[in-house]
Parts: sequence; structure tokens; C-alpha cells
Amino acid sequence: QLALVESGGGSVQSGGSLRLSCAASGHKFVGYAMAWFRQAAHGWREGLAAIRSDGQITYGDSAKGRFTISQDNAKNMLTLQMNSLKTEDTAVYYCTATCGADFKRGQGTQVTVAS
Repeated sequence: QLALVESGGGSVQSGGSLRLSCAASGHKFVGYAMAWFRQAAHGWREGLAAIRSDGQITYGDSAKGRFTISQDNAKNMLTLQMNSLKTEDTAVYYCTATCGADFKRGQGTQVTVAS
């Protein structure tokens, strides 16, 4: 059964960069739609980026031009490169995998952006 573990979060100054990783185990990514979303302290959830099972990539408004999602099927790894980080990017970041009714989410990784 597919399991996801995020890593790469931490504290960074405004304008800095972070690279988040999501390692999958138990099943290959192939056939899954993969995505990143975040949840800030106020509780709002926001979709950031997604890769459909056919490879099409979409970005949420907050991520466009600053974040890049990528997927390495050989390594079963999903990444999110985040540049030009802002204080409002502070949140817990999660990766997800969806295939039909099968939905998995990792435990999340905290990103804190200081001014």
C-alpha cells in the first residue's frame, strides 16, 4: 500500500528557497495523480501544484512563477522547488497521491518563512 513521507521543510528568510521532497513506498507512483497542498495556521488549505497521471502539470495561483513540481518515477519521488519565498508561505506542506478512490497523504513538513 502506498505511503508518503515529506521532507525538506524548515525555516528560511523571506526571498529564500526550499526544496521539498515526498518519498513514496509500498507502491509505484505510476497511475497516480500527485500533488502538493499546504495548510496554514489559520486552517486554510490551498492547492499548490499537481501532476496528473498523464503528466499534465497545473499550479495554484500562489505557486505560479515561484514553485516547480517534478516527479521522478524511477526514484518514486515527488519534489516541490520553492523560490522567492514569502512570509505568507508559512504553512505545513503535504503531498498527496490519488488513483480513483485511493487517496493518500503524507504527514506533512513545516515551512516557516521569516521576514
